[in-house]
Amino acid sequence: MDIVVFGAGSLGSLVGGLLAREHDVTLVGRNPHVERIEGDGLTIDGQLDVRVTPTATTDGTDLTADLAVVAVKAFDTDAAARTLATGSFDAALSLQNGMGNEATLASHIDCPVLAGTITYGAMLVAPGRVECTGIGHLVVGPRDGGTDPLADHTGAAFDAAGIETTVATDMPRRLWRKLAVNAAINPITALARVENGAILDSPAADIAASAARETARVARADGVELADHDAVAALESVASATADNRSSMLQDVENDSRTEVDAISGYVVDRAEEVDVKTPTNRTLAGAIRAWESGRGLR
Repeated sequence: MDIVVFGAGSLGSLVGGLLAREHDVTLVGRNPHVERIEGDGLTIDGQLDVRVTPTATTDGTDLTADLAVVAVKAFDTDAAARTLATGSFDAALSLQNGMGNEATLASHIDCPVLAGTITYGAMLVAPGRVECTGIGHLVVGPRDGGTDPLADHTGAAFDAAGIETTVATDMPRRLWRKLAVNAAINPITALARVENGAILDSPAADIAASAARETARVARADGVELADHDAVAALESVASATADNRSSMLQDVENDSRTEVDAISGYVVDRAEEVDVKTPTNRTLAGAIRAWESGRGLR
């Protein structure tokens, strides 16, 4: 399969590198990372040991492939979609944090858009080198739920590359559950400057559980069945499994970079207002992260 991975940061490079073991992959990213891959290939170390030589470019226009995997930050989704729209693809797959990315892609790209979640951990440690900090699992399916042969074909392609994959019919619920986990873990770890496992203990645990429960209530008001206890259990499971990891939002804060808070805690708050649900914990966390971004001139 010909695959374009748009957004060759930490996760995009990891996924693209693993896919390149079996498929023809083009990574779209920034220099000096792209230059190093073009010259020396891509190295994946940590919990995996892989060296591959995918095509790499900084120009994502006019590309053609069977599948476009989108791994950019949520705030870059619109720009990525407009660039991808200059090319031609049979399907696109979002492997991004936050909510609303699939709808943004679909508004620009003339092909079906699939939704996905992935639990691999990744960190870009140097140009041409990404560290796998945790081996996980990928789930893919139609963004509105149900079945689609394209999802089956995509899942088989990931499986063939050694990425354990489930093709799911309930992606709306899975996306909201992932949002509950991210809303609970990301802003707290970023504000407190702690690894994921720290939210398993009080007082962070109480704040995290409250954020997850609020997200579940918004999901139900939005027509997606997600019980409070399921959302809390999911965040506890992920925090335990990734206890030593530094969340993507924490990494952004440490790098003085803009975060994805608008598509995570901010999305919960915005959607809650539309469905008349109170979300004081998410509102506080979103406000605190946004205040930090404003103070750094990132908003």
